[in-house]
Amino acid sequence: MLNELLSDDELLCQLKLGKKSALNEIYKRYFALLYAHAYRKLANKEEVRDILQDLFMYLWNNREELSIHTSLSSYLYTSIRNRVLNYFRNTKVRDQFVESLQKNSANSESLVEQRFHEKELIKIVEKEISQLPAQTRLIFEMSRNLEMSHREIASELNISHFTVRTQVRNALRILRVKLGTYIFSIFF
Repeated sequence: MLNELLSDDELLCQLKLGKKSALNEIYKRYFALLYAHAYRKLANKEEVRDILQDLFMYLWNNREELSIHTSLSSYLYTSIRNRVLNYFRNTKVRDQFVESLQKNSANSESLVEQRFHEKELIKIVEKEISQLPAQTRLIFEMSRNLEMSHREIASELNISHFTVRTQVRNALRILRVKLGTYIFSIFF
């Protein structure tokens, strides 16, 4: 009851001395005004309450170091305005972060899915290559895996380069039939 008669400056002095009754009086005097001010900017009851609670907790927790160079009302209005602006800034940063995570997650899932399909296709192709006749498979693998020319393969296996060319063509024809044109065009 005595606090109701105190000025804002006197309340601040009482607050700095650790009197909870001074904080309660500041709360009574300014809560409704600060709430209305913040709500006009934010229009979210829960967030406004949280911001106000944070402000009054800050006042109490930092009462000894509190240095107010303006009036208490100006300090409180400025504090609320800054806290609302911080809320918007933090919300924007959080939304950008979530959007970035979602985008990266979608890209990662797509990349993982793509790699999975590539591995499956490679297994299918390798299986079909392993079923080629032995000489055809050897020549084909030397051509594709070791990147040897037809002449190098012919020299290595002591056969005609025309035989090598024919064997590679045969391997490609067999694989094209077994794997289908689409898969074949991806790998060869």
